[in-house]
Amino acid sequence: MAVRLPASQRRRQLLDVACAVFAARGFHATAMDDVAEAAGVTKPVLYQHFGSKRALYRELLEEVDRDLLDRLRDATGRAATPRGRVEAGFAAYFRFVTEHRDRFRLLFGASVRNDAEFAAIAEDTIAEIAALIAGLIELEVSDAHRLALAHAIVGMAEATSRRFGPDGASADGDGLDPERLARWLAELTWFGLRGVRPEP
Repeated sequence: MAVRLPASQRRRQLLDVACAVFAARGFHATAMDDVAEAAGVTKPVLYQHFGSKRALYRELLEEVDRDLLDRLRDATGRAATPRGRVEAGFAAYFRFVTEHRDRFRLLFGASVRNDAEFAAIAEDTIAEIAALIAGLIELEVSDAHRLALAHAIVGMAEATSRRFGPDGASADGDGLDPERLARWLAELTWFGLRGVRPEP
């Protein structure tokens, strides 16, 4: 029998459980029965909080989007120097990947890529991250040039997290170390950006 919780706590519990179940099984292979069972509630209780499986998944994606962006804004906002902002941003991203593996899978997994509605949410997240990064690039280049560089940085971080993250494996068999990877990629990014010249 499910323990009675205040509505806000129950909703939070259901979101956390659903995130883990969806991350493990994918959207299409997961039924609302699976989420209810994992949460220890009846399906009617689950439907009291979420009108459909799609609505539940969409809310999770939007929550992950806000969480990741808040982490990046906070980390880069607290850094004292431009070079520090680069490393702080990478470190915040890689910590998110390692500490919230289910959330990372939810946002960048196959279920998102294979569904137009969910893919649009993930693309919006990437666009928002790129816009944040573009605003931190202090170069005398056009806005389009700055945004292109920002998207390249985002792509580099995502590809690295897939290869060295919890679901990948580094060349020496270790998992992702957020601080070390942040240093490596920050160095590449910083000196790469220093070599960018304004177009004629």
